[in-house]
Amino acid sequence: MKELQRQVSDRYKVSPYLVLFLISSIQIGVGVLGFQSNVVNIAGNDSWIAVILAGLLIHILIWIIYKILKYGNGDLITIHYDVFGKWLGGVFSFVWILYFIGIGVVVLRTFLQVVQVWMFSDINMFWVTSVYLILIYYLVSGGFRVVTGVAFLGIVIPSYLILSLIYTLEYTNFNHLLPVWNHSYRDILSASQTMTFSFIGFSALLIFYPYIKEPEKSKVWGHAGNLYSFILYLIIILITIAYFTEGHLVRHYWPTLTMWKTVEMPFVERFEYIGISSWGLIILPNVCLAFWAASRGIRQLFRFSQRKGLILILLLTLGANMFISSHDQLVTFNEYFSQIGFYLITCYLPFLLLMTYFRIGRKKKS
Repeated sequence: MKELQRQVSDRYKVSPYLVLFLISSIQIGVGVLGFQSNVVNIAGNDSWIAVILAGLLIHILIWIIYKILKYGNGDLITIHYDVFGKWLGGVFSFVWILYFIGIGVVVLRTFLQVVQVWMFSDINMFWVTSVYLILIYYLVSGGFRVVTGVAFLGIVIPSYLILSLIYTLEYTNFNHLLPVWNHSYRDILSASQTMTFSFIGFSALLIFYPYIKEPEKSKVWGHAGNLYSFILYLIIILITIAYFTEGHLVRHYWPTLTMWKTVEMPFVERFEYIGISSWGLIILPNVCLAFWAASRGIRQLFRFSQRKGLILILLLTLGANMFISSHDQLVTFNEYFSQIGFYLITCYLPFLLLMTYFRIGRKKKS
């Protein structure tokens, strides 16, 4: 039985600036391919306002997370133990472990659905999932520094895809953005809630915080990572609204892929195939970081090998991917998970901040 670990050896830690890539890499995933239709269905041409509000909300929540970790000693699991005790704290920690597993399942299953619909309709989901999970095991079992390297490459290498949006500008009409604010506050706030689903992975910071050298210096990089993601989502939603009519957009489940069909190059006939293939690299840090956080949580909570916890997570993921066999089931699962994730980060994190301050923070100050 391993002891509850609060400190991490320096040889396992990463530089503070890499938090930028860790935060942005887990926020930029399959949501980029289809978030537009979900928010436009609620807030119409004002959806870009909802994206701004969601981005600002995440900045506030990142500030809350850093406050929690400043008052606490270690990661989320140790803070739960100190604030709520062994049993109640263990229950809260277990909920978060399931949450991180859910992030990985949603991202991987949604990506494989895109591959099945757009590229290979007869794909064998079991074998493709198995191959991907073997790759994930290889990367995550290499440790947090390897996962950080994957996050860095997952942002830098596919960044050329941003340039593909230039091809769509020929077909855009930015008058579609007018009139501004012609939807109710309730609609815009509801769209912001929907939009937060694309950002929720940032909460992995609660687990990997002890693996950062001089973690206090990583604050600015954490916010910079969220700012990068937020600006990317804002650019995409503005171009998407200008490209589609509102009625046309809500009928497309993956609008970004539809826009890629306009990209014409003399040596590429179907650019969306290149985009989807590149997205296989982009989602790697999503899944790896989520599963690393979950397996780290299992190691802390149940005190056994992190690799054994990872194997258990991968088996559960394989079973979940087989269970979610249709598009409708996937949509339903995403909707439920989105609701759970939203309330977990917007309600529980402020509550945990208050509890951590009163149980630990005030003692430190005195």
